Amino acid sequence: MSENLQEAPLPIVYRDESLVAIAKPAGMLVHRTALARGETRFVVQTLRDQLGQHVYPVHRLDRPTSGLLLFALSSNIAACLAEEFTRHRVEKRYLAVVRGVGPECERLDYALREEDGNRPKIEMPAMEAITEVRRLDSVELPVQVDRYPRTRYSLMEATPLTGRRHQIRRHLSRRGYPIIGDAKHGKGNHNRFFRERLDCPGLLLAAVELKFRHPVKPSWLRLNAGLNHNLTLLFERFGWAGHMPSPRVHWEDDEVDCALP
Repeated sequence: MSENLQEAPLPIVYRDESLVAIAKPAGMLVHRTALARGETRFVVQTLRDQLGQHVYPVHRLDRPTSGLLLFALSSNIAACLAEEFTRHRVEKRYLAVVRGVGPECERLDYALREEDGNRPKIEMPAMEAITEVRRLDSVELPVQVDRYPRTRYSLMEATPLTGRRHQIRRHLSRRGYPIIGDAKHGKGNHNRFFRERLDCPGLLLAAVELKFRHPVKPSWLRLNAGLNHNLTLLFERFGWAGHMPSPRVHWEDDEVDCALP
């Protein structure tokens, strides 16, 4: 993790008396785990110190994934929000950069075995997993990365309807369009090309939108987050700037819509 990431405050997308949403930096662990291996900064502890109060994570983002992460500010609110996530009542939208020209619009429903790290995957039961994907744009580069003289990449929108571990990454890879920067499910030559030639390292997957019923107010809340620096530069380079999300808070029932500074 870079020195700047170690010191920078976490960007607040939305905060009220019940909850707070941040834009998680890519590469930052949510909380201390066995995967830490020398890491000294974690989202939960950093946000707690930044706000001066306890925070309660109600869902997860993989370490390499950037974007919206929601926290409750009390145990009661945490239980309410966690229930909404468990019952799949929270709408989530991601953007991913993948190899190839992805499907225009498709529902991926490959069953997935859970990956808990304790038992061999083959011993885990296969569980229903559904992700809706849509191609927003694509680009062709006059560069040979594998056996073809030109290389194509796509910007995909992914909406998971279930919440399996690494679901979007595994579904897109299974379909033949691995996400760039995915060390486990992706392609090393394309990952190296983005890292070394395009100065865009890491997993190119961002959680850009959450929509959920507010646990206290009688309204639906839709939150949008912008992209991190690397993705912003890549979108501009590929001519995808029109697809860049803007930080935004939207109360659907009250028709209040305000862009954040």
